[in-house]
Amino acid sequence: MSSGLASKPKAGSSVSSDVSFKRKRGVFQKDLQHMMYGFGDDPNPLPETVALVEDIVVEYVTDMVHKAQDIASKRGKLLTEDFLFLVRKDLPKLHRCTELLSMHEELKQARKAFDVDEEKLANVD
Repeated sequence: MSSGLASKPKAGSSVSSDVSFKRKRGVFQKDLQHMMYGFGDDPNPLPETVALVEDIVVEYVTDMVHKAQDIASKRGKLLTEDFLFLVRKDLPKLHRCTELLSMHEELKQARKAFDVDEEKLANVD
């Protein structure tokens, strides 16, 4: 029995899910199981439930990427700001995105400083 997500084109979407490329199922299965457990589900959720959640997540991410590409097509380059623009009205998502982006930047700076320190130590020897 199918969930019906792949057979229904969304209103306003430029490409139906049936026409898009075939993706491997179950790629995110373990990650989703852990996330579902973290949010209060059973440690071993039903495979059908995990498959449904995966379908929903992949459809959402694909839709967001297509919308971001539409926004970026005028400029010719897809940027992080295109995704922030899409979630601008959903304040919890926007704040979480900006938080994750700043943490990513901090990690990049820490790695860069760590690499420089290692190079200095290697040159001293």
